[in-house]
Formats: sequence, C-alpha cells, structure tokens
Amino acid sequence: MLRKENSRSYKEFNNDDDDDEEETTRSPGFFEDPIEDLDADDPNGSISKDAEDDSSGRNPPMKFSRACLKNVFTVVLIFVYLVLTAVAAFLAYQTISDFLDKLNHPVMSVTYKEVETFTAPGIALYPGKAKLLSCKHHYHDYIPPLVDPGKPQKGDCITEEVTYIGPFTNETVRKALVVRGPTDVRNKELIFIQFSHNETDEDFSALTYMLFSNFSLLTSSANKSEFMRDCEKNYSTWTFSGGFRTWVKMSLVRTSGKSSESVEFRQESTVVKFNDKRPEAEQANELYFAVFEWRDPYIQEIRLIVTANPWSSLAILCGVFMALFKAANFAKLTVRWIIRMRKRILRNKERELSQVTSEKRQR
Repeated sequence: MLRKENSRSYKEFNNDDDDDEEETTRSPGFFEDPIEDLDADDPNGSISKDAEDDSSGRNPPMKFSRACLKNVFTVVLIFVYLVLTAVAAFLAYQTISDFLDKLNHPVMSVTYKEVETFTAPGIALYPGKAKLLSCKHHYHDYIPPLVDPGKPQKGDCITEEVTYIGPFTNETVRKALVVRGPTDVRNKELIFIQFSHNETDEDFSALTYMLFSNFSLLTSSANKSEFMRDCEKNYSTWTFSGGFRTWVKMSLVRTSGKSSESVEFRQESTVVKFNDKRPEAEQANELYFAVFEWRDPYIQEIRLIVTANPWSSLAILCGVFMALFKAANFAKLTVRWIIRMRKRILRNKERELSQVTSEKRQR
C-alpha cells in the first residue's frame, strides 16, 4: 500500500515540476544535481532507496545536513558572483576614466632633427635713442679685436626698419630695427652688433630684442606693421645691458598640437664685461654689444600624442559587459533553482503529512 501511494505521489510531483518550468529552460551544472537526487528512479520505476528513506523519515539528520550544505553553497556562490560583478563594474568605470584622462592629457614626444642650414630668423632690436654703430657677420666663433669702438663702422647685415603701434597699448609707438639672422650653423656663423647711447634717462641701461622664426616673412608681408604686432604678441622679448658683450646662442623648438603648430626660440646667453679703453671724454657714450648665433644644428620637435586607444578600451568594456551578463544570467538561474527547491520541499512535507494522516485513519 505504501509503495503504490509513494509511486502515485512521485508521478504527481514530476507533473508539477513540468508545469513549473520546461525542460529547455532548466539550469545546467549544479542546478541539476539536487533535482536528480530528488527525482532519481530505480529501473523498476520506483523511488530510489535514498528518496524512500527521506520520504519515510528514517534518516532526518542526513536530510537536514544535505539541505544545509546546499543552502550554504548557494549563498557562498551568490556572494562570489556579487563580488565579481562589483569588480567588473569598477573595471568598466576605471577603463572609461582612463580613456577620458588620456584623451584630455596627451603626452609629449620629443625628437631632434639635424639640419645643414637654418632659415634666417628675424632679430628685432628696439634701440630707442641708441645708435647702431656696426653689424657684421663672422664665422667659426671668432670676433676680431675692436677697432675704434664707439665710432660707426661699415657693416654687411640686411636690416629693415618698422614702426608700428604696440599690441598691448594703443598709444605706444614702437620702432624696431629688424636684422636678418645667421643661417650657416655648420660654419658657426654669427652676427656681431654694436650700439652706442650718449644719453640715458633710465636707472638701468639695456636694449630690448625679440626673435622670430623667419625674416623673409617680414620682407614679403604686405603690412609689416601688423606683422610686427603679431610677432610681439606671440614671441618673448629679452634684453642685453650696456657695458657688456652679451653672447646669445639660439635654438629652435617646434611644437605640433592637435590642430596647430607653434615655433619658439630658446636661448642661452653669456655676459662678458667690456674693458673701455677710450678717453674719458668719450666714455660718456655707453656701448652695447650683442652676438647672435645658433647653438647646434638641431631643431627640437615636440609632438602632442594622444595615447588613448579606443579599440583596446572597447575590447575591455566588451569583456566587462559579458561578465556582467553572465552574472545576471547566473543570478536568474539561482533564483529559479531556489524557488523550485522550496516548492519541492513544501510538497514533500505535504505528502508526508498526508501519508501519516491516511495511516492513522486506516488504523
């Protein structure tokens, strides 16, 4: 009697399981193991010995132990997947943040290009009341001894005088004497310039100069005043003092950005005191000496490079989203499995109670 009743209840139990979930949606892996333990049949179509012992209540400690271990294992596995999901979400956030940071902060790539000759730069001098005495080209870092310092001498420089309104104040008139700079860096070409100033109204005596990239741009410009205004906006100015010889060694730096290119002059200068041997009556005229030459035959090129790679970031994000999808799918299957197991436990309890009630009635 008990055997037949158990077989009938088991068939009803299987039918209920089929109604809860179709076979195609059953979860793989460890989700099938507990179900197979509960549904295992012997070849004769009867319930297995373990299921029979559990249903008859002859081994309750083992049943409780197995159910407890399954619940603990499920909780631990859910916790592990939650941790992995949190790590994947953090990795996605970090990947996007790094990509945006690299996109907004490009790195600098510095290279040095060797040249035989430089394009002649423009040397804009602002003498004020000072008078140009001479401007000569020399080579191989050699300047001959001075002859009659303080007196005008014949020069060989190409010069251009430009008068314009200052870019920062509309009332300031600027007078610039622009000299064509040296080009032959291999032979160490230099330009030696002398000025004299017999009256000074300032506390400190110095002449201002400015360097720009190409002298021919000035000569070919239709509006030279506007050209000099733009140069003064974009280039720095320096000074050299009276009573000294200032030796300026120039270097050129080109910076290529995302959409534009800029040119900058860098310089190294050394100052040597001039030993004035003129008569005391002539020493009232203060002398200014300046030397301009290229430091070395290299142009420093700086390029701004964006190191952010969208493809690598996209690949990482795809992996992260796949991991999140797998975690979500696992959570869904876990919830289904827990609900299914809960229903089975309740049905087993109801079946056991009905069996006990029927036995008491028969007695």
